[in-house]
Amino acid sequence: MAKELTSKEDNYSQWYNDLVIKADLAEYSAVRGCMVIKPYGYAIWEKIQAALDGLFKKTGHLNVYFPLFIPKSFLSKEAEHVEGFAKECAVVTHYRLKNDPGGKGLIVDPEAKLEEELVIRPTSETIIWNTYRNWIQSYRDLPILYNQWANIVRWEMRTRLFLRTTEFLWQEGHTAHATREEAIEETMKILEIYTRFAEEYMAVPVIKGLKTESEKFAGAVDTYCIEALMQDGKAIQAGTSHFLGQNFAKAFEVTFTDKNGKLDYVWATSWGVTTRLIGALIMTHSDNNGLIIPPKLAPIHVVIVPIYKNETQRLQIAVKAEQIKKMLEEKGLSVKFDNRETHKPGWKFAEYELKGVPVRLAIGPKDYDDNTVEIARRDTLEKKTLPQEGIESYIEDLLTEIQQNIFQKALAFRDANTFKADNYDEMKDILNKKGGFISAHWDGTPETEKKINEETRATIRCIPLVNESSEGKCIITGKPSKQRVLIARGY
Repeated sequence: MAKELTSKEDNYSQWYNDLVIKADLAEYSAVRGCMVIKPYGYAIWEKIQAALDGLFKKTGHLNVYFPLFIPKSFLSKEAEHVEGFAKECAVVTHYRLKNDPGGKGLIVDPEAKLEEELVIRPTSETIIWNTYRNWIQSYRDLPILYNQWANIVRWEMRTRLFLRTTEFLWQEGHTAHATREEAIEETMKILEIYTRFAEEYMAVPVIKGLKTESEKFAGAVDTYCIEALMQDGKAIQAGTSHFLGQNFAKAFEVTFTDKNGKLDYVWATSWGVTTRLIGALIMTHSDNNGLIIPPKLAPIHVVIVPIYKNETQRLQIAVKAEQIKKMLEEKGLSVKFDNRETHKPGWKFAEYELKGVPVRLAIGPKDYDDNTVEIARRDTLEKKTLPQEGIESYIEDLLTEIQQNIFQKALAFRDANTFKADNYDEMKDILNKKGGFISAHWDGTPETEKKINEETRATIRCIPLVNESSEGKCIITGKPSKQRVLIARGY
């Protein structure tokens, strides 16, 4: 097949769009700003879901589901929250259509106006904490450790598949605790889960950090995040965990009686990751030949492609391929035997290279006679011919090696593209020539943070949790600073 991908060196943005569409991950829908996630793209999301869901459940979290619609009055109860989301909300005002008397199709029935408008959820804190009020009376009802897998609508003006769409899929955790300490512990626990998932499953190295006041979640006391660096030198926020304090409990009057009989407000957290992770996966690892998918998230681990010249060879090789397929599946691997007669082997090779299948096996007449198989690994494009005996153990080990190699390559790239800047001109020069992460001193004021953003289009991504204790001066004001922040342009 002809890949026809734009080179990422020539036009990174177009390369990304080409890859998403040509690898059959997603496409734009008839609804402005929304996407159709196609089976192969959704299969990656299912892998992400399964891995994260398992990690959540191991730490005692349970899945629930809350309504898509939120009464408008709920959003106005927490001042920072409504301020943060008001401009992104889609609002339902009527509940019925009727035929246009002029015969021009359907119109909104003006008689069917809702008494109170409903907001399509941009996030669920408000409706969840309104519900928790009914569930919590005593310390015996705590903690509540719930998560939901759902869709979200935030009205976006500029959209890109997976990275920023009006509707997207995500998980959002919402927990309730008896003490501040328990809630903070939960916040950090989830941050560690996200970090582990990003690095061990996605093979994406991340930096854990604290968001600045202007960048934190609307309604949170503190927002923690993981930041990853893409191959074009821009950053992407790959997950957030919020310590909400008692803000939402106070807004919705959620109180409990503690062990000493004292009435207090509940402490809260919320946290989430989205289908944006698929975009991060693509931009961290893939190349001009197509996707590179870490084995732990690959919908197909191994594809087997037969090569033959006549019907006899086709049938003989098919028997051998099915035997190998069965052995690999017994190892818990996902295997596809592509025995389509409508496409030639070269076309299939290009297709699975484009789709990022980690390992490709080819079996031809000579392989059949010699009991060998050709193995091609997607991450390095290396090929070798090996005996069929013991091939299942070899491939199992190879997939582990590929997973590690992909991570190390991404880590090396991030390290090579992380720079220190000691003054503003140096920072701007790095941004304009190289991009990447920039570690620089900041005086902690919103004025200097705003200046950086307005003049360079970069943001303070976070205050890294692992931070060098070095004396320095703010790159803007020259004021003494003991803290470095992470600066980058981002998605």
